[in-house]
Order: sequence, then C-alpha cells, then structure tokens
Amino acid sequence: MNKKHNGWVVFVLGFLLMACGNNGTAPAVVSDDTPTSGRIRISIDESFKPVIDSQIKVFQASFPNAEIIAEYKPEAECLKDLESDSTRMVIVTRGLSEDESTQFEQKLGFKPAWGILAYDAIAIVTNKKAKDSTFTMGDIKNMLAGNSSFKYKVVMDGLSATSTVRFAMDSLLRGKPLGKNVVAAKTSPEVIEYVANDPNAIGMIGVSWIGNSDDQDQLSFLSKVNVASLACETCDEAAYVKPYQGNIALGRYPLIRSLNYIVKENYQGLGKGFVNFLIYERGQLIFKRAYLLPGRMQFNVRNMNIK
Repeated sequence: MNKKHNGWVVFVLGFLLMACGNNGTAPAVVSDDTPTSGRIRISIDESFKPVIDSQIKVFQASFPNAEIIAEYKPEAECLKDLESDSTRMVIVTRGLSEDESTQFEQKLGFKPAWGILAYDAIAIVTNKKAKDSTFTMGDIKNMLAGNSSFKYKVVMDGLSATSTVRFAMDSLLRGKPLGKNVVAAKTSPEVIEYVANDPNAIGMIGVSWIGNSDDQDQLSFLSKVNVASLACETCDEAAYVKPYQGNIALGRYPLIRSLNYIVKENYQGLGKGFVNFLIYERGQLIFKRAYLLPGRMQFNVRNMNIK
C-alpha cells in the first residue's frame, strides 16, 4: 500500500472515531431518522396503554417507514428510562422539574422538551355487589390512609413507582403513607379483576381503561365492575359525578391529572414527529375518542335545559 492510500485509511478511521465518540452528549442523528421515518423506543405509563396503542397504530399506518417500539411500565421506570441512550421519549403524568431539566442539559447539552397532551381522570371502580356507589374526597383519602369507617381494601396498580400511587400519596395524602388496607395488583386489568372477584375491594385506575364505551375490551371490563361517583367540590349545588369527559373539562370530577410527553431530541427526528402528531388535530381527536380531554383543543361550553 503506498503513502497516499495510508493517508486515506487514517482519515477514514479518524472520522469514524469522532462519530462514535459521543461521550453522553446529544444523541447522534441517524440518516433515516426523520419526523416520519426511522425507529424510536418510547416508554409509556401503563395507565394509558389503550389510548397510546391507538395513537401508534394510526401514526404508523400514516407513515409506514416509521416504527415506534412502545414499552408500558410504571411511571418511575419510564422516567428512569429517559436517562438511557436507547429511550428518546416518555409519556407520563408529569413534566420535568427545573432541577431535572438542568441535569439533562448538563449531560446532553440541551433541555428535553415536554408538554401536556391531554387530561385524564382516576376512576374508582367497585364490585357489582357493592352497596356503596358514591364517595366524597374525604372518604377516598381516609380509605387510602387506612382510617375510614368504610372497610374496603383499596386496590392499586402497584404500591410504588406507578403514577396512580404517586398521585394518591402526593396529591391526596400529602406525603403520608398508604394504609395497610391498600393492596397491589400488577396492572390496571388486574385491578379490575381483583375488584370483580372481591365485594370488599375498590380499585383506582386510569379512565383510559374503562371510559370508552365504543371499545369492546373496555365494555368487557365495565361488565365486571361499576364506576363510582365522587362528590363534586366545585359545583354550585351538591352533586356526585362520574369521570366523564364533560366533568373532566369543567373540573367537576376531583381526580384529574395531566398526560405529558417528554422528548429528548434537539433535532427534527421521529420523536418530535410523533409529538407533533399527538398535539395536532388527528392525535387530539384520538384522545377525544378515548374519552380523555384533549389538552390542545379549544372547547365551547354551552348550558342546556333537558326536558
């Protein structure tokens, strides 16, 4: 090999070394990674599997060159995945704190983007034979704390790391521990099965699992349990309401939480392409169809008299 060829080999090797030496900074841009093509791995809060499955199905049908590998797991594990190079996007019930954003900026060189996609509600489900069908927020808090006159076991999708557990401990119990009457199932469908088989149990699940009366799987779940009504704390008159879309929109139902995206891209890749799909009309209509409240669409509220 002559000197000219040797120089070319050294140049190519040096280029490859520079390309591979990312050192934990921003993810390298893949040539076929565009807003409508490529492959991306995302982690999603298990509470939202039905609606996000629908979103991915429609997105991939529209863009056949795009592949979204979805992993459903507890919220804390999703956020942990965001720290790895293989996961560029998560869908969870909170955004990033300022400290978290700063930590990512120090590691990546930029802050991940995040925002609200839709609003969800936590539904209270009861056994078909249960005598109680209405509760106040005081009742729910006392049952979670284990000091209620109601003797129900409260079934949740885990006792740690899930968004429902975090909501219960942070928003309802204000950091106090869960009572000994709170038990864990592994997934939302298992919560439904547990309550369906035990008249002395009530469950807490995302409305995404039981809110869509047009979905055959959710109709099957609704045939096994009842959805309880909660006291409206913002109504002018005493009322008990269910986690229907209208009650979420008007803030009448008390157990409302947001559904958020966090995407770790500083270029126009598939992650941002999927986010754009979710926040614009088609994605927002899928949230609406799943009986969540779209977070990016405007709604007009009209008063009606029903005779």
